[in-house]
Amino acid sequence: MSTIHWTETNTPRSAHWHSESATPPPSRVIGADDRMKADTAYRLACEGTAFLWRGDFHNARQLLQAMGRRIDRKPSRQDGSPADSFHPHRKARGHRARVLGRLLVLLEDDYRLNLRRAPDVRQACTEAYGPPSEPMAISLTELLGVIGAHQWRTKGVEVPALDARIHPHYGVFSPARGEYVDLIAHAPLPAPAAHRAGRRTAFDLGTGTGVLAAVLARRGIDHVVATDISPRALACARENVRRLRFTGRIDIVGPGLFPEGCADLIVCNPPWIPARPTSAVEQGVYDPGSSMLRSFLDGLTAHLEPGGEGWLILSDLAEHLGLRARSELLAGIKAAGLHVVDRTDTRPRHPRARDTADPLHAARAAEVTSLWRLAST
Repeated sequence: MSTIHWTETNTPRSAHWHSESATPPPSRVIGADDRMKADTAYRLACEGTAFLWRGDFHNARQLLQAMGRRIDRKPSRQDGSPADSFHPHRKARGHRARVLGRLLVLLEDDYRLNLRRAPDVRQACTEAYGPPSEPMAISLTELLGVIGAHQWRTKGVEVPALDARIHPHYGVFSPARGEYVDLIAHAPLPAPAAHRAGRRTAFDLGTGTGVLAAVLARRGIDHVVATDISPRALACARENVRRLRFTGRIDIVGPGLFPEGCADLIVCNPPWIPARPTSAVEQGVYDPGSSMLRSFLDGLTAHLEPGGEGWLILSDLAEHLGLRARSELLAGIKAAGLHVVDRTDTRPRHPRARDTADPLHAARAAEVTSLWRLAST
């Protein structure tokens, strides 16, 4: 168990250290309060010193913003091709996260945040971390993410294809980008296997919030089995399935990728970028070595019913960033004993595609998201 140590009013103190991004505990921690200046905080953080906040909560947020502005004075390189911009952009993002992550707060053994004007974060932390047990130090940036996730979980995300809301949990990728959901909502369904007497079955691999499983059930699929490797995602999907009253038609199983048996339709929306994630929620975006994509393709033929289809939802953003070539994808499809039945494309509708200040704007502006309908050769 990782621990941080600091001195407060001449008394040595310690607390359990927790980081969702697996950041190691800082080796040097000092106390800090409202008297700390932004320039001092920024310098200390860049030097590797963390500071445990004991002042006003809102002042801590303002200090974090001021530190962020100082980091942003040195923008990441944007010259060259989109591929040339990706790695410097990730490096700059990593540096920013490390520096800002050195402003710490202490959660008491009931997740209470004992700071002036602090919100009640106990429910949000319980949802993210489970039942409390002992005092825990975390970065303020992580806590703000936990608070934001609680708000999203409470409010939910409107999904027009369901005419309902999906409620994402902390660490589970939110279906805020609706274009891929619409692709699933409108693609022609394969015919059911003859031996099933007209009953269609489907697998949703990497279900996340369960949104695609719910869309398939709403479209009339009789039985959907949804999987994920993340316990958080499995709990989130089960809750959403209950909310939408699909418990009789959708089974959530795992952790794992493929469930047992075969299906008429197997849907997979793997992470689109073959790079290493740095936090739990980034696992919905980054897939090192395209491992989930490869596992889906390689296992598809063994789990498809005769005449069945595999639906792959994939953005070509990685191609524009020079991280994966289209030829690699096509070679992987062929090597898995599959052929392309059809492909439907759509353009992204999210604001970042129009943000010209984004270092990856050229790639995002050119991005196309596709539904690849695959079948055994």
